[in-house]
Amino acid sequence: MTAVTDEDQGNGTTETGEPEEKEEARSKDGRWDDGLIARRAAAADPRGGDSGTGHSRTDGGSTDSVGPSDLTDPSAPADSPPDEDDVRPQVEAYGPSGGPLPTRLDALRELVGLSRARLDRDTLAEAGRVLDEAAARQRLSSRHTVVAIAGATGSGKSTLFNALAGTQISDTGLRRPTTSQPIACSWTDGAAGLLDRLAIPGRLRRRPHPGPAAFDEALQGLVLVDLPDHDSAATAHRDQVDRVLALVDAVIWVVDPEKYADAALHERYLRPLAGHAEVTFVVLNQIDRLPGEAADLVLDDLRRLLDEDGMALGEHGEPGATVMSLSALTGDGVPELREMVGRFVQDRTAATRRLSADVDAAAARLRPVYVAEGRPGLGERAREEFTDRLAEAVGAAAAGQAAEREWRRNAGRACGTPWLRLWRWYESRGLPGSLDRMGQALAPPEEEPTARQRVEQAVRTVADDASAGLPAPWAQAVREAAFNGAKGLPEALDELAAKAAAGGGSAKGSGGSGRFGTASGRGPATGVALGGRPARPPRPKWWPAAVLAQVSMTLLQVFGGLWLLGQIVGVLEPGLVIPALIMLAGVVGGPLVEWSCAAAIRGPARRYGQDAERRLREAAAGCGRARVLDPVSAELARYREVRERYVAVTEFSTTGQ
Repeated sequence: MTAVTDEDQGNGTTETGEPEEKEEARSKDGRWDDGLIARRAAAADPRGGDSGTGHSRTDGGSTDSVGPSDLTDPSAPADSPPDEDDVRPQVEAYGPSGGPLPTRLDALRELVGLSRARLDRDTLAEAGRVLDEAAARQRLSSRHTVVAIAGATGSGKSTLFNALAGTQISDTGLRRPTTSQPIACSWTDGAAGLLDRLAIPGRLRRRPHPGPAAFDEALQGLVLVDLPDHDSAATAHRDQVDRVLALVDAVIWVVDPEKYADAALHERYLRPLAGHAEVTFVVLNQIDRLPGEAADLVLDDLRRLLDEDGMALGEHGEPGATVMSLSALTGDGVPELREMVGRFVQDRTAATRRLSADVDAAAARLRPVYVAEGRPGLGERAREEFTDRLAEAVGAAAAGQAAEREWRRNAGRACGTPWLRLWRWYESRGLPGSLDRMGQALAPPEEEPTARQRVEQAVRTVADDASAGLPAPWAQAVREAAFNGAKGLPEALDELAAKAAAGGGSAKGSGGSGRFGTASGRGPATGVALGGRPARPPRPKWWPAAVLAQVSMTLLQVFGGLWLLGQIVGVLEPGLVIPALIMLAGVVGGPLVEWSCAAAIRGPARRYGQDAERRLREAAAGCGRARVLDPVSAELARYREVRERYVAVTEFSTTGQ
């Protein structure tokens, strides 16, 4: 949207001579009311809406151009700065307050400090600016209220400025723009620091001319600032308006019947500053140009536009913006505005309200990076699923089954018949045709990437579960914590699992590559490091008795066999029944003892396998917790801490943002 220079409200043309209708600002969607109500009312005015009829006016004021004067001393030159504002020290600086603002500022300061490592500088820039400006304002006078008068070209703001001051301070005239730099008028001493903060030079600082306005008790402490036109064609003027509006305690927006609906005003200022309604005055000027009830119609339409901007209106005792109509030229409504401004100044809460609204606005901008959807976190179910995936990746179940088989195998060796033990010894040698040899040939080796991919999948899953619903920066921080902790996790799992499988002792094959492979890229593991068998599993106390019984059965077989052999060769007297029964008892008793031992070891073997699985599972869980879950939990705790600080910032919001 192209900014225009100040308009001559009397002749309805811009400085370039083009009709003012072409200069009316409109919104992109074309829905903005461009002041048609006021122009129709002016067309129906018997005076023809010609502001030049009856009296000449420019910028809502007289065509006589009176230069600014130093009203402290009428004889002083216009450019001489007032001495009292330059030399007197600031008084009554802000002290500790019992209101919520100091608490909110402290919370915002802590919030910014805790978030610097997670949020970029641009995101925190506005909050940092608010903190800096709040600190600067609180160091200055608390008995002064800085109120800026802002408006568009030809709105009559300079005339209103002079009317409130009770004398001609700001220039009014045909030439546009009339106000090129901010001009300040201070009713009392001690405002030098505030004006220095606004960067208003001493030659543009004024005092009211001695009179009723200067001695109005209600206005003592007021610092009134006349701003350049916010829609000026000069970029420097608009920049000055934006700079000063960010620093003053309150704003009086002056609009005229022709451009009160200007999109440049509503979209650039009123809508973004809707949260500052309690320190905002919106004044419809030049109502003397509107006939009959047209002023009320335009004022109602102005209220409608402000409501669409989201600005609360201070009606029926509700806090919000003050909206009224007046004529700065004729003085109609000016005393009412002066009375409202006086009460506002004497309340001495404008600076606090402004800073509180600034905090609300900064918090509203930060809301997307602090407010999560739902209740994010790392629940017990997610932790258990992560442990299950790690246990699956390291083969905890397979290790438990291997340990159980090892227990059974040891029991079979100890309690089995000598002939069965001889056969198993034959198989253990790995001779061609043995069952173990065939089983090893048929079993496909597990590829190295399989277990590593399972670990990576487990880390991704737990990171996604923990970051679900978090604002983007904190979700990214949680994922980074999980992935950084997962570096080296497969190797750590391999090492810890080997120790757990060995029961704290050394495991066979631990010097080789583990289930996840070594850094040198060796082939898949033999499975001993993660699911390896302890060298000497513990034995029950009854095993010696079982071994003795099996030895006895073997001796019976040998004794019976020798007895029969002696009878066959004729060494002993014939009698086959007794040696046969003895030999049969040994033959039947050996397998019976072995079967009884196998039944007896079923429970202990299962418990031994479960214990081996538990040790490996705990090793995997401990490693995953230390490397992944704890860093993720730390990030979540950090987010909860900053969220609590953010809640403290927004807890006493007065704007609903």
